[in-house]
Amino acid sequence: MRICVLDGMEIRDRGQLHDLLAASLELPDWYGRNLDALYDCLTDIREDTEVRILHREALYEGLKGYAAALERVLRKAAETNPNIKLH
Repeated sequence: MRICVLDGMEIRDRGQLHDLLAASLELPDWYGRNLDALYDCLTDIREDTEVRILHREALYEGLKGYAAALERVLRKAAETNPNIKLH
């Protein structure tokens, strides 16, 4: 199982978030570093993958509305792809 940990205490901006997502989820080279591309990549994952959000309040504080949009994308991807689990 692949595990991606998004720690709100460590993520300071969108660039850092997308770097972390690309590395920990081993996203393809064509990953566009935006939420639409993230959704496309997540729905293509064929390996059991867990995304954990730690320090959610800090993530929302640092990324503002982008954190809420991120969480919506993660939830939608988990609903669409049974290989994705969100915690």
